[in-house]
Amino acid sequence: MNKGGRTSMGRPEFPKRAIVTGGMPYGNKTLHFGHVGGMFVHADVFARFLRDRIGKDNVVFVSGTDCYGSPIAEGYRKKVDNEGYTGTIEDYVQENHDAQEKTLRDYKISLDIFGASGLGDTKEIHQQETDEFIRKLYENGWLEKLVTKQFYDTKYQCFLNGRQVVGKCPIEHCQSEKGYADECDLGHQYMPEELIDPKSTLSGETPEMRDVTNWYFKLTEFNGLLKEYVDDIKKKKNVRRIVSETMEESLGAPVIYIQEKFLDQYKAIESQLPEHENSDLENIKTSFTVTFDKLEKREKACPILTKAGIHYRTGKTLVPLRLTGNIEWGVKAPKLEDEEDLTVWVWPESLWAPISFTKAYFKRKGMSDEEWKKYWCDKDATVFQFIGQDNIYFYGVAQMPLWMAQQGKDNLTIHPENNDLQLTTLVANHHILFLDKKASSSGAVKPPMAADLLEYYTADQLRAHFISLALGNKSVSFMPQPLNPDAKTNEPDPVLAQGNLYTNVFNRLVRGCFYSTQKYFDGVLPYGEVSEEYKKIAERTILNYENHMYKFELHQVMNDLDSYIRNASKFWSKNSNNEETMKQTLIDAFYMVKVAAVLSHPVVPDGCEKICDYLNVDPDKFFNWEYIFADLYELIDDKENHKLKQLKEKEDFYVKHPSQFKQN
Repeated sequence: MNKGGRTSMGRPEFPKRAIVTGGMPYGNKTLHFGHVGGMFVHADVFARFLRDRIGKDNVVFVSGTDCYGSPIAEGYRKKVDNEGYTGTIEDYVQENHDAQEKTLRDYKISLDIFGASGLGDTKEIHQQETDEFIRKLYENGWLEKLVTKQFYDTKYQCFLNGRQVVGKCPIEHCQSEKGYADECDLGHQYMPEELIDPKSTLSGETPEMRDVTNWYFKLTEFNGLLKEYVDDIKKKKNVRRIVSETMEESLGAPVIYIQEKFLDQYKAIESQLPEHENSDLENIKTSFTVTFDKLEKREKACPILTKAGIHYRTGKTLVPLRLTGNIEWGVKAPKLEDEEDLTVWVWPESLWAPISFTKAYFKRKGMSDEEWKKYWCDKDATVFQFIGQDNIYFYGVAQMPLWMAQQGKDNLTIHPENNDLQLTTLVANHHILFLDKKASSSGAVKPPMAADLLEYYTADQLRAHFISLALGNKSVSFMPQPLNPDAKTNEPDPVLAQGNLYTNVFNRLVRGCFYSTQKYFDGVLPYGEVSEEYKKIAERTILNYENHMYKFELHQVMNDLDSYIRNASKFWSKNSNNEETMKQTLIDAFYMVKVAAVLSHPVVPDGCEKICDYLNVDPDKFFNWEYIFADLYELIDDKENHKLKQLKEKEDFYVKHPSQFKQN
């Protein structure tokens, strides 16, 4: 039961402890608006809510710079070759890491730790975590050593990794022209030899395919468990459909799609192919399918089709997850059997990097080496991972089996016991577009940098706008008027709609309450019973808000706040001119201010904390959800003589950006 005597029935349950993670930005660039507006702000709002809801000591918010991998190595090479950069690759990553961290601070992203997989103490801890994680996979029998083909540039006499080779994605229906060594820019996975029309980014020539030996995780053996997992999360109210639907797409049988015009060539070599089934060959519309029961059979079929001159596309299916490679700039892989001098592919090691950062956080606090397990391995705890839709394959299809594989070889389950890594809750957002187009640093439409947006808007204005975009439902465009050449200057800036709720509406309400108290009651908070009508309205709002937070419906949270604050403002406008009823009006209005400030705290924290400060109330009580239904008098000692801080004339709790005064 909460303080204030209000109901606790029918409310969602939150964990006792929680980790919140924000997807890791690559260390080859500063943050663009999509990093912040498409993911970090959402993660931060939820982390701040959880601190208020379950206690700030029970929540750890982690992220960090993804320091390794071919995007960083390639970015560094270009900076040296094209700009004459003289620093080391570590210097290059450090500069980007520092810039990322500053931008996150400027947007009030309240990370407990922003680590770096290749820098400082987090580098050392991440190296140890990587070694232990992979060794356990090996000991549990989940690794296999495979000889596969890798691209080799004969002109530069070197193997090509990741983004050093570019071609067309081979996956059916994928239109990406940016297929890299074994994944495209939309996250589709395939074997390197399937890439269409590959070219080396070093020489511009077609590379050779040469044999290499690497360690692979037996991901294909988890198809059944992943289907069980997908069925399980479909039933959960706090897992978005895009997560289950995207994961399900990768769990199909190994399939090849062949155009109808190659039917005769196919029939001529059909008997040479491994055992398979095909679709109805008598009623082909544009293409037909060839389906295998195992990936190995499909891979044997591909060169036979190629030799016969048959063009084809492959379907999404599970493929072995490569863990190691030969890129020099990477986390060192453990020496297993006779394989040494290998590094770990950046995507797998980035999945357990948040564990490394959690360990580093507790180590910095001087706490036990086992403290991290209370958050990652305890059934009373939950890990909430905020990601973009392009990353669902890795965090869902790859990470969940990697976590399960830590349990051992037998009796695997999607519901781990205590002391096993618990499967995480994925919160995936759709793309945030820029001026109705998908923007990327490597694409035709360049996204604005997050830091540059602060030249036009305050962090609070942008935070409120970004969470209102309903990215959990669909891709939505960011349309800032100052950066939109098609914007009409006589129309309101759409980015300011939510910010105005605070800089205009709520600001006037809070100031009015303080100024009236100073005028009529010498700055002493009027004491009395809050009207039951307004307690009931607040209770409905709180319960709706809480349920929307539970389901990560942050745009609905913003709608809850908009409705409640505007109704409170209307109440004040209607009643604040009647001196005879001023005492009761202030009692009710301050209650509304208290509720609105607590609910707004995760979104626009500074102004809400300023309200708490001027109310002269302990913030540990004010924002604590144990007191969410309580009035202000339950938070103070001397109820009848509680003095508020003096509010100066024209003092604001929520401010506009300086540039907006010039425009208006």
